[in-house]
Amino acid sequence: MVPFRQFLLKIHSRCNLACDYCYMYEGADQSWRDRPRRMEPATVRRTARRIAEHVAAQGLDEVSVVLHGGEPLLVGADHLDFLLAELAGSAPRVRFSLQTNGLRLLDEPALLDVLHRHRVGVAVSLDGTPADHDRHRRLPTGAGSWERTAAAVRLLGSDPHRELFAGLLCVVDLAADPVATYEALLDFAPPRLDLLLPHATWREQPAGVRRALPVGPPSHREAAPYGEWLIAAFDRWYDAPYRETGVRLFEELSVLLLGGRAASEAVGLAPVDLVVVEADGTIEQADSLKVAYQGAAGTGLDVWRHGFAEAAAHPAFRARQRGLAGLGPVCAACPLVRVCGGGLYAHRWAGDGPGGGFGHPSVYCADIDRLIRHIAARLRAGVAELAGAGRRR
Repeated sequence: MVPFRQFLLKIHSRCNLACDYCYMYEGADQSWRDRPRRMEPATVRRTARRIAEHVAAQGLDEVSVVLHGGEPLLVGADHLDFLLAELAGSAPRVRFSLQTNGLRLLDEPALLDVLHRHRVGVAVSLDGTPADHDRHRRLPTGAGSWERTAAAVRLLGSDPHRELFAGLLCVVDLAADPVATYEALLDFAPPRLDLLLPHATWREQPAGVRRALPVGPPSHREAAPYGEWLIAAFDRWYDAPYRETGVRLFEELSVLLLGGRAASEAVGLAPVDLVVVEADGTIEQADSLKVAYQGAAGTGLDVWRHGFAEAAAHPAFRARQRGLAGLGPVCAACPLVRVCGGGLYAHRWAGDGPGGGFGHPSVYCADIDRLIRHIAARLRAGVAELAGAGRRR
């Protein structure tokens, strides 16, 4: 059994934005409608107890707790303070982080005091330039949210709050210029960026892509618009005269290409060690699975009746901890498999009929393949250049 070291808590199940690509509200799984708005005190206490039991049984000295939603800051400062205090004692060391759209930081300044008190790393979702961001990330009124999000990021990035700023998350949009997107994010001096592929499956393919299920590795002639977008962003990042910021996807692929190990469910073959607890105490798999079908992330378990050891032993989690043995034949035969890892599990879904399931490469297979090969070529050229310089000395 692989123990859980990351606990993602859905502390609020509603949001104050209406993003058109949101996997939670726009995806196939609509279970959020039947859940309470926030994680109530009794559920928080029970979850903290279950984490503590798991930590003690597995001999863990540190875990990560990720606060998520909906929009997690909608719980308010008082409830957030209570929640963090309850969870702080669940392990010898608890690393707290939070993913937010940032708007509540402007409306309820007391939230920042709570985040400081509990040393919570805060990442904000922001999709590049004002026009690109506002194309998808809108207020319920229909107005764009960039101006207020940007104000929240500037607040978070200024003294004395800079120590809380964990980075920015941006969803890739083919309609946006990749270099302009990167540079717009860079304007906020983030310590790290996450560039995420939009959640999609073989049944609900991403914008700009129409592909048949592959029977072998992708051809270099196959269109890979998301790969080309990421390559342009990578080259801008890699060719900078100094390290301007970290980009998680690029760094993890580079580490894997150089023989290292990446702690990611999106690339590589490391077993999944993340579990989700919904606002009502339901224990689920990664919530990205909500793009596949109703109940895709479900396990039938909850913190009231079950411990996390039972979740870790659940067939759904075990299937995602088998590494190479858990992949389909196309991925298993691919020379890039130890780097790609088959891509994000949710992106492999091909329906529930014959030939369906998750035993396929990611719907972004061609894009990831193109990006990996490009990064590998750039790394090889860099190593060769360093070797040549060493010989000339």
